[in-house]
This record gives sequence, C-alpha cells and structure tokens, in this order.
Amino acid sequence: MILQALSEYYRRKTSGDDAELAPPGFEYKEIPFVLVLDREGGLVQIDDLRSADGKRARRQLVPQGEKRTVGVSANLLWDSLEYVLGFDSRGKPERVARQHADFRDRIERLSGEDEALVAVKKFLARDPLAEAESSPSWPALIEGNPLLSFRLAGDADLVSQRPAVRRLLEEVPPGESGARCLVTGGLDRVARLHPSIKGVRDAQSSGASLVSYNEPAFCSFGKDQGANAPVGQATVFAYTTALNHLLRSGSPQRIQLGDATTVFWAEKASGGPVEQAFTSWFDPPRDNPDANVESVRALYELQRGKPLTEDDRQRFYVLGLAPNAARLAVRFWQAATIAELGERIFRHFAALEIVRPPKAPVYPSLPQLLASIALQGKLKHVPPGLAGEWLRSILAGTPYPRTLLEAAIRRCRAEQSVSPSRAALIKACLLRSATQEKENLTVSLDLSNINPGYRLGRLFAVFEKLQEDASPGINATIRDRYFGSASSSPRVAFSVLNRLKNHHLAKLTSRGLAVVREKLIGEIMSGIDAENPFPARLSLADQGRFVVGYYHQRQAFFEKQGGNE
Repeated sequence: MILQALSEYYRRKTSGDDAELAPPGFEYKEIPFVLVLDREGGLVQIDDLRSADGKRARRQLVPQGEKRTVGVSANLLWDSLEYVLGFDSRGKPERVARQHADFRDRIERLSGEDEALVAVKKFLARDPLAEAESSPSWPALIEGNPLLSFRLAGDADLVSQRPAVRRLLEEVPPGESGARCLVTGGLDRVARLHPSIKGVRDAQSSGASLVSYNEPAFCSFGKDQGANAPVGQATVFAYTTALNHLLRSGSPQRIQLGDATTVFWAEKASGGPVEQAFTSWFDPPRDNPDANVESVRALYELQRGKPLTEDDRQRFYVLGLAPNAARLAVRFWQAATIAELGERIFRHFAALEIVRPPKAPVYPSLPQLLASIALQGKLKHVPPGLAGEWLRSILAGTPYPRTLLEAAIRRCRAEQSVSPSRAALIKACLLRSATQEKENLTVSLDLSNINPGYRLGRLFAVFEKLQEDASPGINATIRDRYFGSASSSPRVAFSVLNRLKNHHLAKLTSRGLAVVREKLIGEIMSGIDAENPFPARLSLADQGRFVVGYYHQRQAFFEKQGGNE
C-alpha cells in the first residue's frame, strides 16, 4: 500500500505542465561544478554553480545515480571529482584509478554521434586531470570531492539533458524482463536493488533502504536481493523518487516529531490545501506559533458542513519513518479520506480545549505539548517513539498512548506545578481513554463533577489560595511541598493540609473572605464520600483528574479576580 501510494503520487507530480519530479531514469542533483568543453574535447572553463555562501548549488537533471556500498560503480555523465577526473583526494590511488576507469568505460559504451557526447569522449581520452589543474577554478574543486558534470560550450543545458543523449539513454538494453510486479501487477524488469532514501533524520547520510535483503536470513527459496519481493524497476524508480522529493530539504510536506520523520500527501492535486494545513495543525513555525489558528478553525467549519477541499472523499496519506541501521523503520502509516482525517484531527483539538491564561497558545502544537512533559522542556528528553505513537493515535482516532498520560502526570509531580499545556494534555488523554468509563471533563471548572480525584484537586487549589490570602507575597506555597503526595496519596497529605487550613483561616484579616473560603471548602467536600473523603491512593486516571481539577479551580480564581478588577 505504501509503495503503491507513493507511485501514484509520482505519476501525479510528473503529469501536466507543472511537473516537479524527474522523468524515469533521471533525478535532480545539485551539481556545484560543470566542465565546459569545446567540440574537440578541450576544456574551455569550469563553471562554479554554487550559491554565494558556497553551501548549495543549482539542481540539474542528470541520469539516476548508482546505489553504492563499498564497491566501485560510476554514475553516467556526472560524478565526484575522483570518478570524473581521477584525482586522488584521500590517498587511495589504486581505488581512484578503478573509479575513473569505470566512469570512462560507461561513457564509451554509449553509442551515438551527438557532438556533445563525442566531445566528452575526446576529453576523457586526453589527460583530463592535467587540463583541469590548469584552470583558475581548480583550487575550489580540491577543497572537497564535489560533483562534476559536462556542458558543451554554447549550450545552456548539460550534456545529459540534450534530447539526442536522453533518447540514447532510454535505449540502453533493459536486461531481464517478464516478472510480475507485486505493486502494479504488470510485467516489468525486477529491480535487484532499490535506490536509497535520503532525508530521514539520524539515518545514514548516504541514505537508507526502505526495501532491502542484504542478509541470507531475509531471503527465501534461494532468491537473491529484490527477487524475494519482485518490484518492477519503473515502480521502484517512481516510489523512491517521490519519497526523496517529500523528504527533501525545505519540503513543506515534511515534519519532524520525535524520532519520526513524517511526510504526507493527498491523492489528488485538489488536496493541496490539506497538505498545506497539515504542518500548521501539528508543527507550526516557531516564529509564529499561532499560525495554526486559522487552519484549526477550518476543522470547526468542517463540523458545520463546509468541506476542506473540492473533494473530501479523496484519500490522504501520512508516513512516519525512523532510522534503523542501514534501513528505515516504518513508525506508522495512515491512509484515510480527507473527511475522515479532518474529523479525527478535530476530535484531537476538541479534546485539548481548556480554559487558558491570556498569553497561552490557543491550539498548542505537538512539539509544544511534548516539550511540556519533557525534562527541562527539551524535546530530546521525550521517550523514543512516543511522538510517533501519539500522532498515529490522533490520525487513527484511537486512544492516546498510556505512556503520554504517565509522562504528563510524572512531570507535574516532579515540578510541583501544572502548566496549561500539561493540563490540556492530561484532559485529552482522559477523554480519549480506552476504558469503558464515561469521562465528563469540561473545558473549564465543572461544579457538578463529583469524581474524588477532581474534587480533591479543587480542594488543594482552594487550600493553596487560602494560604496566599493569609500570607500575601509568600515565596513558596503548599504546592511546592505537598502537590506530589496530595495527588497520589491524599490521606497522608490532606491530614496535614486540613490542619494548615485552619491556621490560614485564622490569619485572614477579612472575615468575609474567610466565610467565602469556608463555604467553598464545604461545597467541595459535600461531593466527596463522607466515609472515605481522602483515599489512601489514587489511580493514574484519578491523579490526572486531580491535576485537571486543581488547574480548573486555579483558573476560576484568576477569572473572578480579573472580573472584579
């Protein structure tokens, strides 16, 4: 299904006048230097196509590169300095000699009388290294091992882009044929090796394989490499080109969530608005964290019958990849119609709704929420795999991972505080719980909620506010000492807090305020089991309700104070 969807995306992106991907047998590559030749094979000059900072180069259409491991395998009409000119930059003259010989041999095997191709053959038959060393651009070349290609003087395109040469490349003998492709069902030449996928964070810089069979344990019935799962060469080229395009640097259809590099695309071009909105929903720009407000509002409009696109019945795909040695691991794969996906993402944001301070983000992004449960607020401390597992549950409409709730509660206890993001996350985890118990957590304070955990959280907030009223400007409140124990072992903590409460009531200078606080405490206690008001232990879910109840009650105090002012 993954390879089929990627192949269809490739066909969509190569059809019409706005084609963005390379045709079969070619790829776009950044070529920093081009050897300009005359018709007799002489080197006219070396063009430097790098950007002003020297970090990027112009993307050129070249024949698809060879997949390399440790052997020698030259690309056609473009390659590194070692392959093209035979320059030894790493002290391995014998290997470089084989590389340059293989590069020349591949070009010599090309038949045809195109003048540009003839010029390249003549150049390589001379002493190409000596001619290049005499060029003023030579010092820039030997700074690294850059990619080189060829261009005929007077032409605007590379030699490999000339129509005659492209036709010649398409006529290269295909080799074996006749196998059935498992993806398309048609007859095609089976790809022995699949090209590498680049752009997955922490994977090998040279790329990693999504499909590979490099050990005998992975093979069956004596078959070798790709013959174990025959995929046609056309399909292999299509899916790898499409995936590398989605993973390219600066791609708007790629986000990083934890260790999962995530790409997404729509079935049709009309799904473009959702492709653009997907990043805003889950990972908006850091310099504009509220960029997702408008895109989330579109989800609310979806509930009122306004579609997201012209055709919300088309499918939308989300693929999460993570590095695994020389391979890529599929963290998650979701395929659903845009209407279904919009409904599930709406449910995610609806579950996160909670009363917030004025400056808190309206719709916190996944990185913001993950940072709120991480040590020191750094994403690198988020448990591996949690981000991908969470996104998968959002897109599939399933309960959130239990580890997410555990991490949020653990961070509240460790820091003895509750941030708006953590409160929203805990509320959402409880609302999306897999248990049969119906959850009734609301956006703001719910006076009718009689859950013991929620009521005790409210009571703790009242005790803390009472202490603040009795001792204005106090540096540390009961939250700094008792929040963790009160949220997990109420019986022990509240026996102490009850005594402190009486002390704080006595210190209040306003008897009217004392009456208001006592009345609120009585109202909260009236909803708690009189025989067992303070349980010895709270379950994980009730600890979460404690946090939400505490947060709701604290925000209610601030709202009343703001209204009085």
